[in-house]
Amino acid sequence: MGAHSQALGGAARSSANVWLGRRLPWLKAALFLVCLLPLARAAWLLAAGEPTNPIEFITRSTGTWTLVMLLATLAVSPLRRATGWGQLLRLRRLLGLFAFFYASLHFTTYFWLDQFFDWAAIARDIVKRPFVTLGFAAFCLMLPLALTSTDAAMRRLKRRWGQLHALVYPLAVLAVLHYAWLVKKDLSQPLAYGAVLFVLLAERALRRWLASRRA
Repeated sequence: MGAHSQALGGAARSSANVWLGRRLPWLKAALFLVCLLPLARAAWLLAAGEPTNPIEFITRSTGTWTLVMLLATLAVSPLRRATGWGQLLRLRRLLGLFAFFYASLHFTTYFWLDQFFDWAAIARDIVKRPFVTLGFAAFCLMLPLALTSTDAAMRRLKRRWGQLHALVYPLAVLAVLHYAWLVKKDLSQPLAYGAVLFVLLAERALRRWLASRRA
């Protein structure tokens, strides 16, 4: 009975993978549009004049969606392992690049609209304000990941590509700490994001520990 159930489960996963594979271009296009929705919403609210502090609104919005996209990227592999849908991995790069896109908007807002490219003031901020230090460090870790996200970079770096992209884990920790240090008082949202990150990291650590036990 157990073997029969496993066979049925394997056949179902295989069918789902075939279905996803055939519709992958459409799924990517749909995901692309979904990832643009936060930007469209922000533009709509700004055009309507709703935010009382537009610069703060843009900074908070782009920062929040950077973290959401980053956690969604990290969730792809556990979801693939749980469902057996290998085609999900082909959506991970898109999510990761959107995380970098929103992070770039976040930093552009800070450098341009907030600091007006006053490099001396920016340097003082990085040194004196811990949440700026953490955010800047997170962006520095994200930059090489975005630059090496191509198939050509994967072929060129080989094993080192996986080692380099493991930086996404400390990067995510820094991003959550950046958010928590920024808000200070109401920690409900940073704690929620931190809890999601903890689950994702714990799943990875548990899987590696079980693999080492079997070896």
